[in-house]
Amino acid sequence: MNKRVVIRFLGKVCLIEAAMMLAPLLVGLIYRESGRTLLAFLATMGILSALGLAMMKVGPRGMKYTLVDGFAITSLSWFLLSFFGALPFYFAREIPSLLDAVFEMASGFTTTGSSILTDVEALSQSMLFWRSFSHLIGGMGILVFAFAFAPEMGEGAVNIMKAEVPGPEFGKLASKNKSSAFMLYKLYLIMTAVLIGLLCLAGMNLFDAMIHAFGTAGTGGFSNKALSVGHFQNPLVEYILAIGMIAFGTNFNLYFLLFRKRFKRFFANEELRLYWTLIILSTLAIMVCIAPSYRSMEALFRDSFFTVSTIISTSGFGTANFALWPLFAHIILLILMFTGSMAGSTAGGIKVSRVLIYLKSMKREVRHAVHPRLLKPITIDGKRPGDEYVRSVFVYLAIYAMVFTTGLLLVSFSEQDFMTAFSAVAATFNNIGPGMAAVGPRASFAAFSPFSKAVLTVLMIAGRLEIFPVMILFLPRVWKKK
Repeated sequence: MNKRVVIRFLGKVCLIEAAMMLAPLLVGLIYRESGRTLLAFLATMGILSALGLAMMKVGPRGMKYTLVDGFAITSLSWFLLSFFGALPFYFAREIPSLLDAVFEMASGFTTTGSSILTDVEALSQSMLFWRSFSHLIGGMGILVFAFAFAPEMGEGAVNIMKAEVPGPEFGKLASKNKSSAFMLYKLYLIMTAVLIGLLCLAGMNLFDAMIHAFGTAGTGGFSNKALSVGHFQNPLVEYILAIGMIAFGTNFNLYFLLFRKRFKRFFANEELRLYWTLIILSTLAIMVCIAPSYRSMEALFRDSFFTVSTIISTSGFGTANFALWPLFAHIILLILMFTGSMAGSTAGGIKVSRVLIYLKSMKREVRHAVHPRLLKPITIDGKRPGDEYVRSVFVYLAIYAMVFTTGLLLVSFSEQDFMTAFSAVAATFNNIGPGMAAVGPRASFAAFSPFSKAVLTVLMIAGRLEIFPVMILFLPRVWKKK
C-alpha cells in the first residue's frame, strides 16, 4: 500500500466532509438554534479543514492507485467519515457518548438506519438534518461524489470506484470514470429532488420531505419522527415512499436503458425480474399471513407492500409494527434482509444478482445429477458469465457467512437473547436498520453494550463496502512500507 497516496486522498475526503457540514449549519441558522449547536458544527469543520489541508500536503500530485490502495482508501474513508461526522453530536452533547455518536453516524453514512436514540424528536433540527443528510451522501458513495465533482483524480482511479460501488461487478456508464460518476450522481440527485416534490404534494412540509427523501434515496431509513413514516398517517406518503425505495433499490445502470428507449432490454433484465418477483410474492405471502388482523384490504396491502419494500431495499422505515406479526412473516422478512436489492443500487444485502447466480447454479447441478452428460452453462441475460466471476460470487458467500458468524459470536458475549443478537447482526451487516425482538421497528440499539455497539459499527461499514475493503486492513502485509 502506498501510504502517501492514501493519506493524500483521505485529506481530500476530510475537506469534502467539512464542506458538506455547511448544509446542517445553514439549517441551524434558519431555525435560530443555540450557539452551542452551531459551534459544534463550526468546531468540527475547523478540525476537518486543518487535518485535510495537512494531509493534502503528503504525497505527490500525480497519483496512481493500485487496487489495494483503492480498498484502503475506501475503507479508511468510511471510518473517518463516521468518526468526524459524529463530533457535532458529541460536542453539542445531543449524544453524550462518543461511541453512540459514531454508531449513529456510521449507521447514517452506510445507509443502515439502526439507531441508539430513544427519543429522536429531542434532537435539534440541524442535527436531524445532518443525520439524514448522511444517507444522501453515503447512498451513492462519498468517493463517487469526489470523482464526479472534484478535479481529475489520477491514474488508476477506477480501482477506488471498484471498491466503492456496491455489487459484484463494477460497470462504467461512460468512457471515463469521471463521466460515469457524474452521470450516476446527476441521476441520483434528480430522482431525490423529484421524490421531495412528490412528498410535498402529498402533504409533507419541506423539512420532513427532505428528511424522508434522503432516507429513501440512500435506502437508509432515518426519520425525524419517533413513529417513523407511521407518524404521518398518510397512505399517499406511504405509497410514494414504498415505490421510491424500490426505485432506489434498482440497478442505476438500468435507468440509462430507459432514457435511451431500450425498453425491451430493461424489462428483459433477469436480475430486475427476480427483484420484482421477490417483492410481489413476499407481499402476497405476508398479506395471507396477517389478513386475520385486518378489516381493510387496502390497509392490509399497504402495510404488507410498504414493509416488504423497506426491508428488501434495506431502508428501514416503519409504518406497521411487524414485530407483532406471526413467525411466518418474520421468516420472510429475514430472508429479504439477507437478499437485499439489486447490484449497482444504493441498497445493501447480498444482492439479487448474486442470488440469481446461486439459483441458476443449483438448477444446473440438479440437471447435471439427472443428466450427467448435459453440461449446460449458466447464462445471465443471454450472456455467459466467466468462470472466474461465478467463482468469486460463491467465494463472497463463504466469506459473508464467516464474517456474519464471527459478528454473531462477538455480539453474543454480552447479549443473551438469540433472536435479538441474530437480527441485530443481520440488520447492521446487511444495512437494514430495524431487526426483530428487542431491536424491532419500534425499538433501538441503546441497550447494547459498548463492545457490541463497536462490533456492529464495524459490521455496518463492512456490509456497505461488501467486506473485502475492510478485511484488507487486518492484513499485516498491507501496512508494510511499499
